[in-house]
Amino acid sequence: MKSSSVPLVYGALVAVALIAYFLLLALFDLHENPIYSALNIVITGFGIYLAIKKYRAKKAAKFKYQKGFKTGMYTGFTATIIFTIFFAFYATELEPDFLDRLLTMWDSDWYVNIGMVIFTVALMGFATTVVLTLSFM
Repeated sequence: MKSSSVPLVYGALVAVALIAYFLLLALFDLHENPIYSALNIVITGFGIYLAIKKYRAKKAAKFKYQKGFKTGMYTGFTATIIFTIFFAFYATELEPDFLDRLLTMWDSDWYVNIGMVIFTVALMGFATTVVLTLSFM
């Protein structure tokens, strides 16, 4: 496996784990409660950690901080993009009333459309990736 494929493979695996966790929550109607998304941090962090560890093992003495950081960032960004695409598909096609049920938890005068929710999901994934990658490196 080439070193450039490490983030892609681990990013895809993290995305699959995030999707599986989301669908498991949906099975028990818990996916509307945002508190359960806290485990997403653990899943993403574990994947980023494993990707950096794998890359470091491959490079051994030639391991550089910048390359390890890049590996963590690419892993998390790949997972975030894949999961965000899945979330957009789920919220618009598979369960169109999901957004209404999700947003009734907050009493707000703001109009929130699906684009804003998808943007928030992506932004949370990118922010989690940056923080966790900095922590691990």
